[in-house]
Amino acid sequence: MNALTNTIRRGARLALGAALLMTLAVSGQASAAGKYKVFLSMSYVGNDWQTEAANMVKAMAATPGLKDKVDLEVQVAGTDAQKQIQQINSMVQAGAKAIVIYPISPTALNRAIKNACSKGVVVAAYDGEVTEPCAHNVTIDQKQAGTVTAEWLAKTINGKGNIVLINGVPGTSVDRARTDAAKAVFAKYPGIKIVAEGTGMWSQATAKTELSKILATNSWDKIDGLWMQVGCFTAASMQLDAGIADDKIKPCAGESSNGHRVQMLPPGTVKGEGAYRSIGYRSISYGSPPYSGALALKMAVDKLDGKDFPAHVTLKLPLVETSQSKLCTTGSMDELKGGCTAFMPDKVPPGWFADIYSQETTEVGFNAALTGKPD
Repeated sequence: MNALTNTIRRGARLALGAALLMTLAVSGQASAAGKYKVFLSMSYVGNDWQTEAANMVKAMAATPGLKDKVDLEVQVAGTDAQKQIQQINSMVQAGAKAIVIYPISPTALNRAIKNACSKGVVVAAYDGEVTEPCAHNVTIDQKQAGTVTAEWLAKTINGKGNIVLINGVPGTSVDRARTDAAKAVFAKYPGIKIVAEGTGMWSQATAKTELSKILATNSWDKIDGLWMQVGCFTAASMQLDAGIADDKIKPCAGESSNGHRVQMLPPGTVKGEGAYRSIGYRSISYGSPPYSGALALKMAVDKLDGKDFPAHVTLKLPLVETSQSKLCTTGSMDELKGGCTAFMPDKVPPGWFADIYSQETTEVGFNAALTGKPD
């Protein structure tokens, strides 16, 4: 009898334990359900900009205002549109409440995006646009970026001369809009000739490879200017390595990489033996701000909370000419608010992008862009 009683008691304890574990599991699920499941869907990631933008998204998700609301997961599709489509569909099946996307194509993802929207998922693309009407886009005016920089270069070389173009990632709306706009400007100047064009993939290393190929048939003395979506720092570095004097470096219209911005500072501001120093580089530098993804995340969560999220958010285009260059000595939020344009070389690599400040994303700054953790 005692044996039977003990067996019954043991079974009751096991049942109670099982019930307790089930309660804890349900409680854990409820806790997780209290957060919005948000995915970051990235396409091409082989450059500094993409890493920095992803860092700012991750940091924004970890800020005090969002860390208790957002459960963020990152997936990378590469340059394969079909893979990004499959990943988006899987995100929806996994219970996504919002998907923040860097799209590999403006149109290829539309069906998957429309399906996500039909399930109540908030979809927000950043930097690169998508054309599906239900999605939100957070971008600069890419056409303006191509137009303004091309006009600066055309005027700087007095409307005549040989120029080289280094484009971005083929197939993206960003590359297409910038390149088409720039070529439309250059077409207005009969004296300007595009002698070579390369695909830079928004990478300093790839830009160097492309320029090396171009220089095999076009020497520096036959080039009057460069228009580069990424690579002005690399172009100046290659000329310095070739023995060209600081004040003879060819003018370049390009991106906001820190190496480029440092070179634009007045000579002697940042000293050094190599190319990562100040030479008063004749340049115009535009930024496609890496905070755009962080803002897209923030606004997607706002929409889930019942707030407004416009269909298209156009960011102010950051533009810096040589005379406007200003050194950031610490990278503090006060310095960023003050309009500094370049960071000390001992703080960031030359390919790192300097346009990280926005009044709308003051939760994330220098440390967030560098490490993926909130400031």
